[in-house]
Amino acid sequence: MDIDLNADLGEGFGPWRMGEDEALLDIVSSANVACGFHAGDPVIMNRTVRMARERGVDVGAHVGFPDLQGFGRRQMQMDVAELATYVIYQLGALAGMARAAGHRMTHMSFHGALGNMAAADAALAGPLVRAVADFDPALIMSTSASRAIEDAAERCGMRVARTFLADRACDDEGLLVPRKLPGAVIHEREAVLARVRQLLEDGTVTTHGGNKIAMQARSILVHGDTPGAVELARAVRSVVEAAGRVVPISQQLAA
Repeated sequence: MDIDLNADLGEGFGPWRMGEDEALLDIVSSANVACGFHAGDPVIMNRTVRMARERGVDVGAHVGFPDLQGFGRRQMQMDVAELATYVIYQLGALAGMARAAGHRMTHMSFHGALGNMAAADAALAGPLVRAVADFDPALIMSTSASRAIEDAAERCGMRVARTFLADRACDDEGLLVPRKLPGAVIHEREAVLARVRQLLEDGTVTTHGGNKIAMQARSILVHGDTPGAVELARAVRSVVEAAGRVVPISQQLAA
């Protein structure tokens, strides 16, 4: 079994740092890099991409709402056409940084509130995924379970890599539950590792409501901004390697 190990990185701003990006890049096989809207700035993006290239780690654009103060986790009501241009803008920023560094952007994902809204709303997912396809149809769409996003990607002829968020609870449709709910974010190390083992061994996940649903995933994501992220990522990697190999999604989906 081949599984990508993924983390959201580059989520500082100016002198402010979040997470231990360098240490995580020694563990993961791909990174979602903040593109300056919910976090990140040109200097941080450049540094993160270059560190990833040195370690042979894939990079993708982590695209969010223009919401630095709220870290992209607040819902924003915006014109969909305007939001689609914001998606393209962020893709272009990371693609440029990667090209200048001698690396390439292999995938993209929606961050935070934008990702949750698109995942639950086909009318929003369609134009946003179309914007990604218009920018580069060869990009891989990395997403948590979402019929809306996955169907839109299929219509656009894009490859999809479903991602399992090891420390986030989902509902019976596979959608992430709001962070404000008790148990939405799973902090206990052993609980996170148990979820990963269940996914790998049984192909299921236990939902926030206590039900088991089928879940097929090519990638497992660990959040880089949580306490103990490096140790947790290392432990998750050990669980994955006990069942198979850690392989970036670009290699898994290579033609």
